[in-house]
Amino acid sequence: MDLGPAPSGRKAGFRDINVTPLVDVMLVLLIVFMVTAPLLVSGLRVELPQVAADSAPLSDTKLILTVTPDERIMFDERDVTTNVEVVLATDARIQASKEIYIRADKEARYGVVARVVAAARVAGVTGLNLLVEPEAPEASP
Repeated sequence: MDLGPAPSGRKAGFRDINVTPLVDVMLVLLIVFMVTAPLLVSGLRVELPQVAADSAPLSDTKLILTVTPDERIMFDERDVTTNVEVVLATDARIQASKEIYIRADKEARYGVVARVVAAARVAGVTGLNLLVEPEAPEASP
């Protein structure tokens, strides 16, 4: 359907929309998403650094939670794996000092350690310390 010449001698406007720039932008976005999507699903692989720390002896008065290699949670030589939240919330020493130390085996899953940290935070612990094993000094030639 022809609309004929423009009235009053003006040039006629665009009759078709140029979609080429839109297609170019959409293709670039598609490529960006295709490249980044695998990173979002699998995450980044990182290797945690070894810790250089002093081995300061702990006195017996410190409250230490231990996560064993078989992922049991020990507190004062007793197994509190099933009720760690209750024990931390009701222990008078923890409520008085608001500080605990967590000693987790390197083979324990991160989720178990995260559960202990979350239970400590819910119990009102403000001083949370993670104990590490210091690196062995390198032998010099």
